[in-house]
Amino acid sequence: MTKSLDSYVTLGRSGLRVSPLCLGTMTFGTEWGWGSEESVAQQVFDKYIDAGGNFIDTANVYTEGHSEELLGKFIADTGVRDRLVLATKFTFNPEPGNPNGGGNGRKNIYRSIEDSLRRLKTDYIDLYWQHAWDTVTPVEEVVSTLNDLVHAGKIRHYGFSDTPAWYVARAKTIAEKDGKDGLIALQLEYSLVERNIEREYVPAAQELGLGITPWSPLAGGFLTGKYKQRGETGEGQGRLEITKEAGNPIFHRFTNRNWEILKVLVDVANQLERPPSQVALNWVSTQPGVTSTIIGASKVSQLEDNLRYAEFEIPAELRKRLDEVSAIEPLHPYGFYTPPFQGWISGGTGLEPWAPSRVYEAPSREVFGVKAAAASE
Repeated sequence: MTKSLDSYVTLGRSGLRVSPLCLGTMTFGTEWGWGSEESVAQQVFDKYIDAGGNFIDTANVYTEGHSEELLGKFIADTGVRDRLVLATKFTFNPEPGNPNGGGNGRKNIYRSIEDSLRRLKTDYIDLYWQHAWDTVTPVEEVVSTLNDLVHAGKIRHYGFSDTPAWYVARAKTIAEKDGKDGLIALQLEYSLVERNIEREYVPAAQELGLGITPWSPLAGGFLTGKYKQRGETGEGQGRLEITKEAGNPIFHRFTNRNWEILKVLVDVANQLERPPSQVALNWVSTQPGVTSTIIGASKVSQLEDNLRYAEFEIPAELRKRLDEVSAIEPLHPYGFYTPPFQGWISGGTGLEPWAPSRVYEAPSREVFGVKAAAASE
């Protein structure tokens, strides 16, 4: 199943063709304490491009804007702008105290796009992401503003990251109803230790024609196996150790559940004679709905290792072990969409889409807490 970076795929229901692995550049710059110097970032960038990669992701706030500045320099120096699908984001506020310095309102989007274009040394963005839901801005304003940016030539496409599924569906529907350009993709956290998008986002993306680009597929480095358990905490060198007191829940990976997942991952990786990171990336990239998985690297050797994620297949029995240890709880109301409820709904008359090999019998009255009447009654 070897898949190289130049095995391009269309992103969502669009004509935009991207590599199956996207280079995330949150590590470009040292302002946050765990990134890479310019020379190393340049090497990572060059390696990705030389391997055929064309999809690069950043954000206006990554390393306080330095990530965009470095990318702008690298792209200009190498003259590869037209080859790249360049993505950046807006939403987070770089100016404390300014209520309109962040969020998803029209005022901030216009300010953000101009700042990003300047730092990136370009006159357009291929994919402009709403970084997160701000809980305030009406979806109509967001869709209208991004549609206007498409028609102004500032952006080519847009997508939503870390936004409620209902808001995504409403944005897509409004755009279709009003004849506006709609979003084409979702950027969401997805890994063996974070599978919650399977409840709403994956089905929504498949129904609405949206490509999913997972971020943190290695859970901030946790799934590389470089951290060692110490009770319910961990020890080791890396981002999670540096940021464990930061108060950001994204970096809280040292839980009993996650250690159990890691234990199985390491065992599976040993059987496949592959590093845990490659197995974890392989698992994410082959999940339903996933188009291009975002990977970061603070040194070239990490990128080289990750690029080998598709040189093998995970056998069904080993994939089942990973699926089972990392399975999410069937919270309400999702239990109604799984056995045996669907069989009860269909009256046992047909195959269910989520379990094509199983047919369910119609339920007896006892299922609903009603004692069956005696035959003599």
